Formats: sequence, structure tokens, C-alpha cells
Amino acid sequence: MWSAENHSPHCNLAEGTGPTTGDVTLRQLRYFAVLGEELNYRRAAERLFITQPALSTAIKQLEHQLGVMLFTRTTREVALTELGQAWMPKVRDALHGIDAAVDDLIDLSAHYRRIRLGYLIGTGADLLFRLVRNFEAAYPEITLEPREFDFSDPTAGLADGTTEVAIIRPPVDLPEHRMFILDAENWVACLPRDHPLAGRSELAIAELLDDPIVVAPATAGRWRDYWMAMDARGGKPPTIAAVAATYEEETTTIARGLGISFTSEASARLYNRQGIAYVPIVDRPRNYTALAWHPAGLSLEAAQLVRHVREGWSFGEGQAIEHPATYY
Repeated sequence: MWSAENHSPHCNLAEGTGPTTGDVTLRQLRYFAVLGEELNYRRAAERLFITQPALSTAIKQLEHQLGVMLFTRTTREVALTELGQAWMPKVRDALHGIDAAVDDLIDLSAHYRRIRLGYLIGTGADLLFRLVRNFEAAYPEITLEPREFDFSDPTAGLADGTTEVAIIRPPVDLPEHRMFILDAENWVACLPRDHPLAGRSELAIAELLDDPIVVAPATAGRWRDYWMAMDARGGKPPTIAAVAATYEEETTTIARGLGISFTSEASARLYNRQGIAYVPIVDRPRNYTALAWHPAGLSLEAAQLVRHVREGWSFGEGQAIEHPATYY
């Protein structure tokens, strides 16, 4: 922050007034430095890619904020005041220091190699840990930065670019994204402990379609429809008991007896609690856990992760097959 003490002793301010230095911006300092070098508003404005009136207004505002005169102006010339001349090298040094700091940050970032990895809550912690440990052991110079997403964004950050690569449960509304299937699991019904079917060893999907269901937020799109089993309902809309963005909300609602939900085997392992029961569903296609990405939006590091998974993951058939992220 600039203060009156930093200025020349020739700076005489009226008693009871003072400069509002906290409002001085880096842009104003650059304007001052360029005009101080050019001593010509037209040339300075061209260097700064702004108009002459905008530059003149900015300089006047700077002088007003600091309570000093930095330039003298006539119809024929612009000159630095004695105070402006004294301040000029200090501003140059300050700007040079800021530019050097930015350059240093850019250099540092070139050595700080990271991948923003999203994962959908409940997508199998064992898979996440396996992927992170295996990749970072092979590429210790690259850091994976995992971030968890709830049901409101089943793309795990891919949709808005928050993440570059993500572990998801397809399908998601990203037709241009690609994915490798990492694992497949059976559907499971999550029921209140006192539900008439809670003691069964297995169920068919049709036995539960009339039950009120706890669903993901509407922002989940086709992922929400998938886990409501809309394809099995013959066009009949479900009765929605509640909306939940996390498994904690979902299982709490179900434990209260307000509805049921459909989920995965991994979720049944990770989110068991009193008041609910999990029962396998025998007539649904298996659901997948997948690594997804946008082919055109990968950094070099993220592309290395995709290659690493393609070459080193055990895919059962021994060959990685890419699918669109809308696949299920």
C-alpha cells in the first residue's frame, strides 16, 4: 500500500485531509509509468490499448486519490512534476517486482503437475484409492487432486470443467465425453427395515415400482431417470417421496419409512445403517463405474492418466473399450 510517507517531502497536504491510497490499483500505476515514459497522451494510450480520454481520466483520478500533482499539462506538452519524477523509479521498481513475481509463479506452475480428478459420491472408494495409488506410484511427479461430488452433479465436475477426468456412474448427459468401464455391479433396493419385502433374499424390479422413491435432484438429468428405473415403468411416472443429494440424506429418509431407492452393491456396502435393508434386484442390467473424460479437453497430465488406465487396468477381456459417457 502506498502511503504519504512513501512520497516526496515536497508533497504538502492540507491539514485534516489525506490520500486514499487503499484505492490505488495496479492498472493506475501502469498508466502512470507509461505516461511518465512517453510524456505524450496519444502514444501512451496506444501502448496501453485505451483511449486518450480514458487515460487522462485515470491519471486525474490517481492524482486526486493521492492528493498530489504528478504531471503538468499544457496544450503543447506533458511533463512530470518534481514529485512525479521522484516517484517514477519507485513505481517502475514496484511494477518490475510484480511482473517478476508473476513470471516466477508461471515457472513454478510448470513444475507443479496436477490432475483435477472428480468422483461421484459412493462410486467405490476402493477404485478411487487403487487408481490414485497406482498412478502416483508410476508418475510421482504428477499429483492427483480428487474432489467428491454429490448427486446434484453426477458428471463429477466434467460438465462445467471443474475436473478434467472423473470416476462416474453412467449414464450422464455428456455425449461428447468418453469413458472406460472400470467395474460392474448389480442393482440393489434400499428399503425401510419394516418394509414388507425387506426380508427377501432377492427382488424383481416390478415389485417395487409402485413404492414412493427417494430421488436425486433434478439437475442430475438422465442419471436421475436411470436410477428411478424409468425404462421399466412403461411411461407411468413414479411417486417421489423426497429428493436427496447424498447417500446420508437418502438413507435417513428411507430409515424414516418415507420411501425406497435403487442403488449399487458398493453403496450398500459403504452406507449400511440401522433402519434400512438392502435386497438384490435380479432382473436389471448391471450398473457401471467408469473413468470419463472429454477427448478435446485433456491436459498432458490428464491424457497420461487415461493412457495409464487404458494400458494397465484389468478390463476382464484384456482390452480397454471406449464408450460414450451416455452408455449404460
